[in-house]
Amino acid sequence: MDAIQLLKADHKEMRALLAELESTTSRGIKKRRQLVTEIEAKLKAHTTIEEELFYPAFRQAGKQSDDDKMYFEALEEHRAAGDLVLPDLVGTDPSSEKFSGRAKVLKELVEHHADEEEKEMFPRARKLLSRDELARLGEQPEARNEALLANA
Repeated sequence: MDAIQLLKADHKEMRALLAELESTTSRGIKKRRQLVTEIEAKLKAHTTIEEELFYPAFRQAGKQSDDDKMYFEALEEHRAAGDLVLPDLVGTDPSSEKFSGRAKVLKELVEHHADEEEKEMFPRARKLLSRDELARLGEQPEARNEALLANA
């Protein structure tokens, strides 16, 4: 599996988890906690892989100012979701109305970010990086992802 296929699979899984979280009610406290824990671990692993492996390769191969713009925008979207919204959600009482609102905001941020990557960054990366480079980049995240999730 190449890096883009791997990242798209992560996006699909994250969309499903966030949709499941959004469909919960304030009475489903145990389910909400379980989902938030899983989302937190998987989101951190995914963003770490992108920031350590995929984004640097994309940026190094990039030749246009739009490539740099995509790179920095993606980093900021990670920061917004992972450093601002996710910690608020983790620290929010799952039975509260605030929880539902924060879960929805996280879902919207992640979906927007994944859509932009899939429509803009990934097609551009396919032009910039060879099949062999993408395959090699796909091997590294699998091992890194396993390590990150094991330590979560």
